[in-house]
Amino acid sequence: MISRREIQETNRMIAEMNLDVRTITMGISLFDCIDSDITVLCDNIYQKITTLAKDLVKIGDEIAKEYGIPVVNKRISVTPIGLIGASACKTEDDFVKIAKALDRAAKTVGINFIGGYSALVAKGMTKAEEMLLKSIPEALFVTDVVCSSVNVGSTKTGINMDAVRLMGHVIKETAERTKDNDSIGCAKLVVFCNAPDDNPFMAGAFHGVTEADSIINVGVSGPGVVKKALEQARGKDFEFLCETIKKTAFKITRVGQLVAKRASERLNVPFGIVDLSLAPTPAVGDSVAEILQEIGLEYPGAPGTTAALALLNDQVKKGGIMASSYVGGLSGAFIPVSEDRGMIEAVQKGCLTLEKLEAMTCVCSVGLDMIAIPGKTSADTVSGIIADEMAIGMINQKTTAVRLIPVIGKDVGDNAEFGGLLGYAPIMPVNPYSCSAFVNRAGRIPAPVHSFKN
Repeated sequence: MISRREIQETNRMIAEMNLDVRTITMGISLFDCIDSDITVLCDNIYQKITTLAKDLVKIGDEIAKEYGIPVVNKRISVTPIGLIGASACKTEDDFVKIAKALDRAAKTVGINFIGGYSALVAKGMTKAEEMLLKSIPEALFVTDVVCSSVNVGSTKTGINMDAVRLMGHVIKETAERTKDNDSIGCAKLVVFCNAPDDNPFMAGAFHGVTEADSIINVGVSGPGVVKKALEQARGKDFEFLCETIKKTAFKITRVGQLVAKRASERLNVPFGIVDLSLAPTPAVGDSVAEILQEIGLEYPGAPGTTAALALLNDQVKKGGIMASSYVGGLSGAFIPVSEDRGMIEAVQKGCLTLEKLEAMTCVCSVGLDMIAIPGKTSADTVSGIIADEMAIGMINQKTTAVRLIPVIGKDVGDNAEFGGLLGYAPIMPVNPYSCSAFVNRAGRIPAPVHSFKN
């Protein structure tokens, strides 16, 4: 039973500290939609999504109104289309037809984004999956709410460098296709190592192949709540600091658990997981960077940043797992540059660099996220950055990801404007030296020795 004091405390967190349920995401399996005829396949996909998710937005809004908890986004993730389209798709254009069907279904049910235009190619690519990867720039150009992700590595299989090399070109082409809007297409495209099957956050959400026919996953976020709580820990020792973060994470996760259970009951869809991720927004007081500053850094990027982020990420996980039967997804701290006012300021001050962000990804929940780089950056350099980040995930047995935006026509000193929750980003400098000979080697990087645990 939730006490009156807890209710009052939650109300304060919502009203004053930007606590919200960032997303209710319905995962939908499309395996029973498979057909060798592309038209039939697209019709099956549209019908299944619009049938299962017809009340998702309405119920999300009802829960928000009933409990006074903002539910910012309602989203859908589907089985990776690289698998679903393998039989029907003979060309890249066939895959784009599926992307259009997903976009149409998403708009019919009124959701914000639909994820799963994806491929799982950590060890190798089928011909169909290679076609899907090559179709991504066109798919993201002709749709509005479709998100794409590609898993190119894992601790168990190593890194598929052929896929890494191809994704460098895919990202550059996507940037070119959407250059009139500061290459925003790349904001809907993420490259993973060790991608989770139950991530509710975009752009990386897809419905894993081991999941049920449909599922409800909830992402809850409250950087402002943690920051406010840590104001009481100024000058205190690390034990007090850690206990404060854990207790706050527990309270935030309880909100996510409540919303997830209610959504599950009313939609008659099984409850999957709560993802407690400190996901910032451009709003004042909703910043992970400000948490790091409250912990004791002048700006993110200063010496001690990686240690402070490691502490934060671990305590968030420890607090969250005690508040829900099922914690999953990414659960921890996100460090997207464009979506966090404090990160943007640190970049503008010259304190936070791409190399320091890479170091921070060793201990955060995701990776290099929403980072704008010069549009002239070569595809091989983009592939090299992806390879570095995938290696961190593979060796450390964690999820890492890359969401880079080479902003065509802009260079260091300029800003890219994305709008909404995506915010804006200063263009960050990239190491100018070449890695072409490395990334153009064929094959894959083998799995590390510690992956052999059988």
